[in-house]
Amino acid sequence: APAYPAPAYPAPAYPAPAYPAPAYPAPAYNKDNKYADITITSQSDERNLDGSSQWSYAQSDYTTREESQVQKKMQGVTYDSYGKESYGEVLGNTNKGSSYWVSPEGQKFTLTWTADDAGFQPKGDHLPVAPVHEYELPVAPVHEYELPVAPALPYSRTGPGY
Repeated sequence: APAYPAPAYPAPAYPAPAYPAPAYPAPAYNKDNKYADITITSQSDERNLDGSSQWSYAQSDYTTREESQVQKKMQGVTYDSYGKESYGEVLGNTNKGSSYWVSPEGQKFTLTWTADDAGFQPKGDHLPVAPVHEYELPVAPVHEYELPVAPALPYSRTGPGY
């Protein structure tokens, strides 16, 4: 094989750019931060071999949150390794949970929810509720009249087939 000399490159005709080191201000401390004294008073997190789990926490301001989920067989769409779609039994999650908190105005809120194959269903006294409208079914008009009747023709046993 032929031998080639090592390549030689001339130095650039301009100086290398010099960037200043980034300077960030120190984080500001807000002495009026009303959330600084809130601490977590209890916490749990369990993961099970069957795919189910549950976790919860409570804070010193009485805020709580808990959630559990279970794997469940349900009907759904699956895809094979070629991307072909089929409908059948799949594993999905069923989640349930609740939260409790007190607003800055002192109002207490409780929210519970379920999320499963029927969708997400939140419940709480503070959530808006759609009005229920009672629909009146329309009544068809009734017409009083007699249908015209064709006059009876005389019976005769003559004609084709007789």
